[in-house]
Amino acid sequence: MPPIIYFFLSVAALLAGYMVYGRLVERVFRPDENRATPTVTMADGVDYVSLPAKEVWLNQFLCISATGPVFGPILGILYGPAALLWIVLGCIFAGGVHDYLSGMMSIRYRGESIPDVVGHVLGPAFKVFMRLFSLLLLVLVGVVFVQAPASLLDSLTRMEGDYIIWLVLIFAYYFLVTIMPIEVLIERLNPFFAVVLSIMALGVIGSLLTGDYNFYQWADWHKPHPDGYPLWPLMFITIACGALSGFHATQSPITARCMVNERQGRLVFYGAMIVEGVIALIWATAGMTLFPTAEALNEVLNKSGPAKVVSDICFMLLGEMGGMMAVLGVVVLPVTSGDTAFRAARLVMADFLRLPQKSIWQRLLIAVPIFAVAIYLSRVNFSLIWQYFGWSNQTLATIVLWAGAAYLVRLNTCHWIATIPATFMTAVVSTYIYYHKIGFSIPYEQSVIMGGVTALASLVIFLACRRRLAERVPLELPPLK
Repeated sequence: MPPIIYFFLSVAALLAGYMVYGRLVERVFRPDENRATPTVTMADGVDYVSLPAKEVWLNQFLCISATGPVFGPILGILYGPAALLWIVLGCIFAGGVHDYLSGMMSIRYRGESIPDVVGHVLGPAFKVFMRLFSLLLLVLVGVVFVQAPASLLDSLTRMEGDYIIWLVLIFAYYFLVTIMPIEVLIERLNPFFAVVLSIMALGVIGSLLTGDYNFYQWADWHKPHPDGYPLWPLMFITIACGALSGFHATQSPITARCMVNERQGRLVFYGAMIVEGVIALIWATAGMTLFPTAEALNEVLNKSGPAKVVSDICFMLLGEMGGMMAVLGVVVLPVTSGDTAFRAARLVMADFLRLPQKSIWQRLLIAVPIFAVAIYLSRVNFSLIWQYFGWSNQTLATIVLWAGAAYLVRLNTCHWIATIPATFMTAVVSTYIYYHKIGFSIPYEQSVIMGGVTALASLVIFLACRRRLAERVPLELPPLK
C-alpha cells in the first residue's frame, strides 16, 4: 500500500467519526431544538449575540485552531507513526466529546464560562480551583499565541528588532479585539482569516500530493524519540490541539453565547474539532515527508524551534510567494485563538466578579490588568511557557471530561463516552507531572505506576459518587434577569 494512502485513510476515519460517533454522542446528550438558548434569553449585544450557524461554526473553528494543530504534530511525529493514531483516535473519542460536552453544558448553564460550568457539576471547590486554573491557562495561551506568530512573522521579515515590533502589534490587536463586541470579530474579521487559513492548508497538502515525495519516510513503530523521551505519556501532552485540548473548553462558552439552536452543537463543537484534526494530519504528514529523518527534524527544532520548521516547510513546498502566503496562514491560527483566549479570560473574571460587560469601561477594568500580566510573562522563555501550557492544557481537558461524565449521569444516560477518555487522560497528566522535570522528577517506572493508580482511584471515586451526582447536579439554570 502506498504510504500516502495512510493520510487519506486517516482523514476518512475522522469524517466517519463525525458521522457515526459524533451522532452517537449527540444522541446520548439529547439536545432540544425547542429549548431557548442563552443568546435568546440573555441578549446583550456584546457577548450574547444571535448569529447564523455557519458563522458560529467558523468562529469556533478559528477559536480552537491555534498553533497547537501545527506545532504539536510537528513535535509529536518525533515519536513516530503513533502520532497519527493519536490524532485520529484522540479527535473522535476524546477531543470531539470534550468539545461537544463543554459547549452544550455551557448552553444549559446560561453560557457561563467553563469554571462556573464545572462548579455547577462537580461542586464549589472545583469552581474556585477552575477559576484560578483557567485564568492561568488562558493567560499562558495568550502569551504563547503572541510569541508564536511574532516568531513566524519575524522569520518572514528577517530584520533586527522586528520580533519586538510584531510582539507589540499583536498585543495591541488582541487588546482591541478583547474589548470589542463579538459580532465585530465574527462578521468582519473571521471571513478574512478563513480565506488565509484555507490557502495555507490547501497549499501545503496540494503541493505534497502533486509533488514527487517519499511519504512518511521515517515512520518506524520501533524507533524511539531522537532524544530518548518516552512516548508514554509525553506524546499525549505534546499533541494537544488536533487531538484533545482543554483550551477548547475555555472557548466553547464564547460560541455557546451565539447559538440559537441546541441541535447545532454537533456541527459547531464536534465538527470543528474534526476539521482541526485534519489540519493536524496535514502538518504531521508534511513533517514526516519533507525531513529525511527524525534526527534531521529534531536538529532544526532544538536549534530554532517549531516556527522555523513551519517556515521551512512552507517555502520548500510553495516557493517564495506561496511560502509567504502559507506562513501567513499559519500565523492566522494562533492569532484567531490568542484574541479569544484573552476574551475568555475577561469573561471568566467577569463571571467571578459578577460584573456586567455591556459597558466599555467595565470591560477595560478587567482587560487592562490581564494584559499587564501577559506582557510580563511574554519575557519568559517560549519553550518553558510551552511545557507548562501543555500540561495545564491537558489537565483542564481531563477535569472537563470528568464534569461531562457527571452531567451525563445526571441526564441518566451513557456516561462512559466521557468517563473512559477522562480516566485515560488522568493517567496521562498524572504520570507526566510525576515524571517530568517541571513536576516532581520521580523515576519513570514509578511515575507510570503512580499515574495508573491515580487514574484507577479517580474512576472508583467517580463511580462511587454517581448517585450523589444524580441528585445534586442541576440540568440547567434560568436566565439572569
